[in-house]
Amino acid sequence: MRVLIVKVSSLGDVIHTLPAVTDASRARRGLRFDWVVEEAFTEIPAWHPAVDKVIPVAFRRWRKHPFKTWRSGEYAAFRDNLKRQHYDLVIDAQGLLKSGLISRIARGLTIGLSDRTIREPLATLFYNVKYAVSWQQHAVERVRDLFSRTFNYTLDHHICDYGLDTRRLRAASAAPVPGARPYLLFLHGTTWESKLWPLPYWQELARLANGNGYDVKVLWGNDEEFSRAQAIAGASGNVQVLDRQSLGAIAGLLLHSAGAVAVDTGLAHLAAALTVPTVSLYGASDPTRTGTFGRRQRHLRSPLACAPCRQRLCTYEGAALEDEFAGRRFTVSPACFRAQPPALVWQQLADLIGGGPGTLDGLFYAR
Repeated sequence: MRVLIVKVSSLGDVIHTLPAVTDASRARRGLRFDWVVEEAFTEIPAWHPAVDKVIPVAFRRWRKHPFKTWRSGEYAAFRDNLKRQHYDLVIDAQGLLKSGLISRIARGLTIGLSDRTIREPLATLFYNVKYAVSWQQHAVERVRDLFSRTFNYTLDHHICDYGLDTRRLRAASAAPVPGARPYLLFLHGTTWESKLWPLPYWQELARLANGNGYDVKVLWGNDEEFSRAQAIAGASGNVQVLDRQSLGAIAGLLLHSAGAVAVDTGLAHLAAALTVPTVSLYGASDPTRTGTFGRRQRHLRSPLACAPCRQRLCTYEGAALEDEFAGRRFTVSPACFRAQPPALVWQQLADLIGGGPGTLDGLFYAR
């Protein structure tokens, strides 16, 4: 059976879909998948052995210049590519108008969420078959539930396997030099200002990591993140600001690392999919439904009454919360991160690296 998955973005959402692909391919022999995804994320589906063809789409770029896109014929080429194959099923795993439109353009019986369990209810107009999936579940479990209903198998919620070929990813990346100190990755970049862990905290965490025998590697994706990465590196000796990396290279770096610390960002979900020990920091956002999901993951949340505010900018109006490192006193902003100081983060990461349990204790998460 040939199935098309429509899950175009974002990075975390794409990664959340992988366990459902693993479930379905194991439960129903002969299933093969193609996948429509934003052009920036085409590497991710290709890492799963049950995915044959990845079809890139460029909505993020097209919406900036819609008339240019139309005149260039790029959209027409995408549509023709999409319609070339007839599919037994087309599953919209995203639940947006744009993903629903893609599912309707493709040739095949369309599957999606019901109007009461979908992010954009008008998308249901594009589906032939609809399934109700509880909002109370984590995003990973929602997609797994949708696939289990589509293919009629019993879902085991005690096992979650992203299905990535980690040996191939590890082999395709440069291994650490023999005898080199182990390293940690700092995943500090995110699109919301309210999700940014304070720079002095990153700097102090780098000092703690170095003092405990770990080097630190810092990633970046734009000019603002590059400046922050340089500031983190300037606070301690064994911190390396890496060149800009592809997703495949980042996956290799994660697999060769001892662990990672992340804010609420797509790369944190990649670390979870690769079972890398990761402490993820949540202030404005709530990890209950969209946080990292898997083995060797730990979430730190804020106890402030206003958290999680789910706002792009911090709206805290209480008394200033301060901290001090290296003789410098500063106001912690966003304020919700005052409850997640570097010493606590280091303690939690060291415990994870040493084999301590993750956030979702009692569940077994397969590689």
